[in-house]
Amino acid sequence: MVDNLFQPFSYKGLTLPNRIVMAPMTRSFSPGGVPGADVAAYYRRRAEGGVGLIVTEGTGVDRPGSTNDPAVPRFHGEAALAGWAHVVSEVHAGGGRIAPQLWHVGSAINPGNSEDSMAESPSGLFKPGTPFGHAMTEADIADAIAAFARGAADAKRLGFDGVELHGAHGYLIDQFFWEGTNQRSDRWGGADLPARGHFATELVRAVRAAIGPDFPLILRLSQWKQQDYESKLAHNPDEMLAWLGPLVDAGVDIFHCSQRRFWEAEFPGLDGEGGLNFAGWAKKLTGMPTITVGSIGLSGEFLAGFGGEASQPASFDTLLERLGRDEFDLVAVGRGLIVDPDWANKVQAGRADALNGFDRGALATLV
Repeated sequence: MVDNLFQPFSYKGLTLPNRIVMAPMTRSFSPGGVPGADVAAYYRRRAEGGVGLIVTEGTGVDRPGSTNDPAVPRFHGEAALAGWAHVVSEVHAGGGRIAPQLWHVGSAINPGNSEDSMAESPSGLFKPGTPFGHAMTEADIADAIAAFARGAADAKRLGFDGVELHGAHGYLIDQFFWEGTNQRSDRWGGADLPARGHFATELVRAVRAAIGPDFPLILRLSQWKQQDYESKLAHNPDEMLAWLGPLVDAGVDIFHCSQRRFWEAEFPGLDGEGGLNFAGWAKKLTGMPTITVGSIGLSGEFLAGFGGEASQPASFDTLLERLGRDEFDLVAVGRGLIVDPDWANKVQAGRADALNGFDRGALATLV
């Protein structure tokens, strides 16, 4: 069944040789926000290693407070964009395809850099009952939306193959979705998920206008938050469709559906044992292509892995069965590709026994 991973994929302007995506993973190796030659070489090695589509680490849009770490790359300014142009050139030279992930952290706290003067969010909350930063004004919101649109236009101009927006994990876009952090009573808030999704739909519309109709637009979403692992925005399929449908209408092409464990049913008991996961339900409800992600190919859950728990390579059987049933279209691999740029080629060659395990020490270098 491993051949399921290596079927071509084509949608809109995106043509890939296989179904493997490199998941976006913050690496903080861009001093002053500028990606250098080492970052370009890091991504090129994954292209040469057989990855179908690389989604870069989160990159800060042109808005104060979009990142909370000075070594996280920016996606604005002459030096940073020149660095990304070199990344694109290297990945294409390695035979790969690449999309930047555009990011605004909102009021997400970085314990090592907790200055809150620039932190902004819908209601000035990191999580329910925990203030951090300030609530955004109408002007702030308009400027943030414009910053994402400029970043997407720059991605197209620089030769990227698509663009992804980070709307997951309790960062800015997700903070608007979440009732716990969006307490607004104006047009950017509301009692239900479609109302709180107004910021995201307007942002997607602005991005789509900036990139035109044929440039692939991916949106990463999650139910869970870094602030609350058990949080759910949509509790049933009707609520999920009410959430995702307007985003499709606004211009999203592909949903990147983040789970902590991809094999877990999104609505347990609703569709039997081993029911559809987040990506499966998103595809079923909207008809759009989806990417699944969450602890793929490793024994341990990824948040525990970044927290220090070691993981070893694990079976792909469940993943390959679900992919073969067309529950989702693409598969994003995270930690496996941090430690092994040849992950895809090894899997295709039947060399799963040669895959590397993951431990937190791998985060200290760009392999």
